[in-house]
Amino acid sequence: MAKITKRLKELLQKIDSTKEYNTKEAIGVVKNLKSAKFDETVEIALKLNVDPRHADQMVRGSVVLPAGTGKKVRVAVIAKDAKADEAKNAGADIVGSDDLVEEIQKGNMNFDVLIATPNLMGLVGKVGRILGPKGLMPNPKTGTVTMDVAQAVNNAKSGQVNFRVDKQGNIHAGLGKVSFSNEQLWDNISTFIKAINKHKPAAAKGRYIKSAALSLTMSPSVKLEVQELLDMK
Repeated sequence: MAKITKRLKELLQKIDSTKEYNTKEAIGVVKNLKSAKFDETVEIALKLNVDPRHADQMVRGSVVLPAGTGKKVRVAVIAKDAKADEAKNAGADIVGSDDLVEEIQKGNMNFDVLIATPNLMGLVGKVGRILGPKGLMPNPKTGTVTMDVAQAVNNAKSGQVNFRVDKQGNIHAGLGKVSFSNEQLWDNISTFIKAINKHKPAAAKGRYIKSAALSLTMSPSVKLEVQELLDMK
């Protein structure tokens, strides 16, 4: 059993482990758990009542957080001609086609998000085995395979969060920084939960969100009131 450090013990004393907090209460509690020297990320963890082994119960999508993520995002775009110019004008950090794929093959991936136009997905497929495990493979469901590359670049730069349920039915996401105001965190969390609810599979039965918790990068978690989250539409 892992040893509980003095820092963790002090943080645990600030949480009522028997209680499910409403979101606004939970934001106040986690902000009081700040203990690192850097600007910690506010993270949410959800357990969904789905079985992602079945295609009709997969939960995957993206949402743009109103207050952003607080993280500088490097965006690469695989596009040619006019679409490449469009991506550059929108502020993409890296734009290319065959040359960018060659760099990826060499292991040079100086980006956090990769966007591609549909006509070049055959080219992207050459590096799918490299991009896939890193969660960087462009996908229409997350808006990263599109002809509207300018909008995709803007979304990525302004706080788009991609989410995908894992094999156990869990979803994790960073929804801002502890330095954000309570209002900014509330806006981000409620926007994210609304997106999760909107993506509820028709095949999902029973209580969709089984459990939820909020935490910081270096803090223990605070349990959230599930019914409040289910009511966010």
